[in-house]
Amino acid sequence: MLNIHHKSTIILSVFLMGFGLSLPSLQAETKRPVETQSPEIPGLGDPGNLEQVVIEDAGGLVLRGPDARLQLLASGRYSSGQVRDLTHQVRWEAQPGGIVHVDADGMVRPLTDGKVTIQAHSPEGIIGQNTVEVVQTTHEPVINFPNQIVPIFTKLACNSGGCHGKASGQNGFKLSLLGFYPTEDYDYLVKEGRGRRVFPAAPDESLLLKKAINELPHGGGERLQADSHEYRLLRRWIAQGMPYGSANDPEVVRIEVIPHERTMDREASQQVRVVAHFNNGITEDVTRMTQFEANDPELADSTETGLVSTRDLTGEVAIMARYQGHVDTFRASIPLGLEVNDLPPARNLVDEHVFAKLKTLGIPPSQGADDPTFLRRVTLDLAGRLPSTQETEAFLQDQSPDKRDRVIDRLLDSGDYADYFANKWSAILRNYRDRNEDARGTFAFHGWLRARLQENMPYDDMVRQVVAASGEVNQHPPVVWYREVDTIEEQVEDTAQLFLGLRIQCARCHHHPFERWSQKDYYSFSAFFSQVGRKEGVNGLNVRDEARIYHKRGTATAKHPKTGEVLKPTGLAGQPLSIDAGEDPRLALVDWMSDPTNPFFGPALVNRYWKHFFSRGLVDPEDDMRVTNPASNPELLHALSEHFVRSDFDLKELIRTICRSQTYQLSSVPNAYNGKDKQNFSRYYPKRLNAEVLYDALYQVSSQLPKFQGYPEGLRAVQLPDNSVNSYFLTVFGRPESQTACECERSSEANLAQSLHLLNSQEIQNLIANNQGRAASLSREGDLPLEERVDELYLAAFSRAATDEELEIALRYLEQKDTSRSAFEDLVWALINTKEFLFNH
Repeated sequence: MLNIHHKSTIILSVFLMGFGLSLPSLQAETKRPVETQSPEIPGLGDPGNLEQVVIEDAGGLVLRGPDARLQLLASGRYSSGQVRDLTHQVRWEAQPGGIVHVDADGMVRPLTDGKVTIQAHSPEGIIGQNTVEVVQTTHEPVINFPNQIVPIFTKLACNSGGCHGKASGQNGFKLSLLGFYPTEDYDYLVKEGRGRRVFPAAPDESLLLKKAINELPHGGGERLQADSHEYRLLRRWIAQGMPYGSANDPEVVRIEVIPHERTMDREASQQVRVVAHFNNGITEDVTRMTQFEANDPELADSTETGLVSTRDLTGEVAIMARYQGHVDTFRASIPLGLEVNDLPPARNLVDEHVFAKLKTLGIPPSQGADDPTFLRRVTLDLAGRLPSTQETEAFLQDQSPDKRDRVIDRLLDSGDYADYFANKWSAILRNYRDRNEDARGTFAFHGWLRARLQENMPYDDMVRQVVAASGEVNQHPPVVWYREVDTIEEQVEDTAQLFLGLRIQCARCHHHPFERWSQKDYYSFSAFFSQVGRKEGVNGLNVRDEARIYHKRGTATAKHPKTGEVLKPTGLAGQPLSIDAGEDPRLALVDWMSDPTNPFFGPALVNRYWKHFFSRGLVDPEDDMRVTNPASNPELLHALSEHFVRSDFDLKELIRTICRSQTYQLSSVPNAYNGKDKQNFSRYYPKRLNAEVLYDALYQVSSQLPKFQGYPEGLRAVQLPDNSVNSYFLTVFGRPESQTACECERSSEANLAQSLHLLNSQEIQNLIANNQGRAASLSREGDLPLEERVDELYLAAFSRAATDEELEIALRYLEQKDTSRSAFEDLVWALINTKEFLFNH
């Protein structure tokens, strides 16, 4: 038995001496680049000489009305071909004077009607110029509440979920979340609070203004200043008698971010401009009323005025711009700037697009992974287990050039693949048991999933069998999905999140803050599930597991909760469907989803599986695919999705394409340049073994069979049909509860409880010290050379032989302990506590 009190000696002699972890693997697991002299990072490189300064006129340079504002953009054109933002480096002038005022940031405000020439003077003495027109300044227009007042509340976060926009409001004052319902906001402001919030006779005495400038106590503090543009606009609106606006007033139909994309250096800046397009054809600069947010703050962020600043990482980042429920993005490409010539030959479309992106960004990829690393990686990713020592030895001895492809095919044909991916799908399909009566259903559904994955049922057929499930468990196990997903809201949201990669939960109550989805979209989609019926099973048992799911004959519709409009079934961004009362609308839903032209269905699955193999999705999170969260490599996502659809939704073919790629087979060891790359797949990103896989790996390395109460001995953790097994190990290492459709339920974060469990728990000690375990067995094999016994441990844990240094340390330790059983137990314990064991790299 391992002496727990002797562990300090073991830690000193084993861990501090580097036992069990060679330098390359240490670098892989900690994701640190190889120690080298700091390399030169060219980025965009020398731009050359400034040749031209251009004042961008996209979106128009017109100031319309006394309240208009216009953000100017100055771009420098250089002899190298580079374009860089100079908005905040130039000196602005306007000729003739008296028509506009231009501040140092390029913000223009009207003074009187006329045309004016704006000049941008660069420090190099080069001048750019353009013409701005000012009209209608003498006419004080009636302020439009939805177009001009509500955006102020949104910009100042007054109607955010943490303030007056939450469901209950704040301190007696409520606004609609992010201003999506202006009519309600108008009533809250004008008709509630006994009229004290706005006071037309003395606008400056209105509570709305006094609290906003913090003249009266305000929980949100000062939100604006008395001399600000926003204050003046609010004051004029109150003075005008708080008009709402006419039904004929123009409405915003879309917004446009200018520039839409740009290549930027690290730690550089770019001013953007946001233009609102109205339904009457006019445009208006709304930059200062727009909210900005980066999809990856580690790459870039934006000020509230739209000044985008990049950080010290390379890649691509999107800055979301949101105004009045409309969104657009500015996309920045931030290159490392190196010449990338030494690329391995592309094997398929994955490599073509990844390598093209790496060349564009100037990021050299890592070297290819060696055979032991590849075998361990692909076996863990496909089968959810470590390779056996026999598999490893056979693979390493095989000299055929196609041996990696054959391993992939063998694993895909194995029952282990079906077990592992059934575990994955069972969790996100909520195959959850919270009482014993549910066992029959969860077992049946898990078995059905495993069989369909094993036979490689086309993905669209598999989804059809789940979403349009009818009957009873004994006839059609996928009806179990409707046991846990038992409300229309859950059916709508799980379907969108699981199969379309869209999180539309927000649209149940209000317009989605980051997307185009409205309440009308949500409830039109819900109409597909409006005719789902339930009744007690034919066997008469009154338990949920026996419920019969069926289609209730009738016209499929849904009612908009605010407007009362009766809505037909409609796919997201699709057209309303007229479905016969005798037809199950869920079949029409799956027809729409699996249509080859559907922009969501194929990409959602491809992105989900990409994350399984690469630790992050092309879009991340993997089920939050939206315009404002674009893919890091959109060309790859599109090409791989098309390949998946053309293959008739063949899951194994998709996996085969990914795993055969050179990209998947790159080393996880960073080179001198790609250590900070987090999204371009210039190397393999190490990931922790998930709870079930780690549990099985510990038993495999210790040469023991798992034993779960109520299940046959030898059943692996990844084979468990549901999460009913009470296991402290699986819980502490992040096993999901299967209560939502989000893979984020599975935690891969390290914590102290995990470390303590591996180091000190009785469960691990008993496993290592078992009389039938590997340590005991190796200690008894006195005729086998000690070197071979050490190598067996390394093959079992790492799928490789020990290095010379590791072997020397291990032999010295074993000989000091007279090759006793406890010495082998110490070695097993040391190996399973290394990062090389705990990570798939």
